[in-house]
Amino acid sequence: MPKIKTNRAAAKRFKKTGTGKLKRMKAYKSHILTKKTTKKKRELRKATIVDSTNVKNMKKILPYL
Repeated sequence: MPKIKTNRAAAKRFKKTGTGKLKRMKAYKSHILTKKTTKKKRELRKATIVDSTNVKNMKKILPYL
């Protein structure tokens, strides 16, 4: 069985937690920040867990994570 290539773009964006879940950063924090509230911007700083519906595809493109 040949080795599977890791998707390098995904590898830079996702990390594995201790329990095996995938961690990601939230979107909408790069520009047009003036109309967003301070509370909203503060919430966007935090990382979150990848939704269970996407995990199967993520494991496919990140085989060695």
